[in-house]
Amino acid sequence: MTLFEKAGGMPVLLKRVKIPALLLLGLALLGVAMVAASIGAVSIPLSGIIGGDLTDQQMAVLNSIRLPRVLLAVIVGGALAVSGAAMQGLFRNPLADPGLIGIATSAALAVAMVIVLAGPIAGYFGLYAMSVAAFMGALAACFVIFRFAKLSGTFSVTYMLLTGIAINALSAAGVGFLTFLSDDQQLRTLTFWTMGSLGGALWVSVIVATTIVVPTGLVLIRNARELNVLLLGESEARYLGVDVERLKRRVVICTALSVGAAIAVSGIIGFVGLVVPHLIRLTLGPDHRLLIPASAILGAYCCFSQIPSRGQLLRQRKCRSVS
Repeated sequence: MTLFEKAGGMPVLLKRVKIPALLLLGLALLGVAMVAASIGAVSIPLSGIIGGDLTDQQMAVLNSIRLPRVLLAVIVGGALAVSGAAMQGLFRNPLADPGLIGIATSAALAVAMVIVLAGPIAGYFGLYAMSVAAFMGALAACFVIFRFAKLSGTFSVTYMLLTGIAINALSAAGVGFLTFLSDDQQLRTLTFWTMGSLGGALWVSVIVATTIVVPTGLVLIRNARELNVLLLGESEARYLGVDVERLKRRVVICTALSVGAAIAVSGIIGFVGLVVPHLIRLTLGPDHRLLIPASAILGAYCCFSQIPSRGQLLRQRKCRSVS
């Protein structure tokens, strides 16, 4: 067995155990998604979702509110978890997550600028002003990281990490200053956006996020073997034929696009990209060919937790209003 096979290969017995486990996770995700679609202020029976026997009101709620929210949870959770797994493999650090290179905070700064300073521009874009600003902020952070990471002539992970830390600090300071300048309505809007939510899910946002998250996730899955080899070290990976510089660029670009799209439609949702890859490593091992797709599934589970809690909150408000 060669060194490349030791880093990227997997025993046949483990394949027979772990691949069915991945399929079971996918089937369970489908079941949980159907249950999540049935939970909310308007009662929708699970049997009606399966058989299609719903009233006009229930069908309208399912198509306009529940399905976009469920699908957006899958997309956002999967994007954050996959990006976290890729970043941990790139940095060879289990504490790395998508927010480490400043993508989330730069998106928050762009949104804060739109809310506080750019009222006419926000009115021009309408409901999508904050989403567009968040995505553009994430892309701006990616551009700055690329410029500084190549100062040494190669794509340095150390420079990229230091640049990300600096972007985080500067963006957080900018958000704090804009928060100080904001009025009550602007402060409320900014606070709710930074808390993250799937409540404003629309079919347009689901489609736009899917067209970005799915291709970038497939690219990361395709580079899973190279990420396995990179765990041995950059020099060892080069000796084994991996183009390390190109791999770094692909991972950073895909992570920035994926996380930027997720943040643009849901706001900032933390810890999914950090915790989910750890849970998968404990159960299925460190092989990125299983780690990345399994992280996508478990990340969707984590975002599903917001849906029943939101339904319970709406029911409590309804009971209080009646009483």
